[in-house]
Amino acid sequence: MHPFMEDAHLSADSPRTAEHAREITRTFLSVLEPKDSAGAEAILITVSELVTNAIRHAGGVTGFGLRADAGTVTVSVDDASTAPPRRRNTPLWEPGGFGWPMVLELAEEVRVRPHASGKTVQAVLSLAQ
Repeated sequence: MHPFMEDAHLSADSPRTAEHAREITRTFLSVLEPKDSAGAEAILITVSELVTNAIRHAGGVTGFGLRADAGTVTVSVDDASTAPPRRRNTPLWEPGGFGWPMVLELAEEVRVRPHASGKTVQAVLSLAQ
């Protein structure tokens, strides 16, 4: 397998919707030809949740990247807020509050790196190829 990375710091080409981010990710995964459909689905869910959170809570997506390494895919989402993601105590009957815990559950590793113009959230997920 050859490592492949999309630039994680594109502003003009960053997805503006979770749907667009999933389309980019599906294309990325089609090149990898994963044998693990559950792993591919976990990556799509993670992309959707991180992009949605950036749009709803952090001023929008300012960068997006996908990187394949031996057996893993790293999803990177940059946004305009330096505030770290946090768990919300949302009652079950109210919408929202489930995305960040889901990302933490699906990913092997999650990193949040603040920088001058916001932060980068990276999630590393397993993918059998």
